[in-house]
Amino acid sequence: MPFVNIRITKEKGSPTKEQKLLLIEGVTRLLVDILGKNKASTVVIIDEIHTDDYGLGGKSITQLRKEEKAKRNKVAKR
Repeated sequence: MPFVNIRITKEKGSPTKEQKLLLIEGVTRLLVDILGKNKASTVVIIDEIHTDDYGLGGKSITQLRKEEKAKRNKVAKR
């Protein structure tokens, strides 16, 4: 039984229910078409993770995005 877990950030601009359905259908189709897997036993789960709940390089994604935004604003003011 194929099992696919898609993890995306839960924030402004997160996928709609319709987009999630398209992701589930598309991933399932890929597994069927490319790997010959059984559609009926293919599981696709979409997890939405808040940006405070994971990090990179010792900082939360929330922190990193705030820092990047501050850098862009600083460059734009020049």
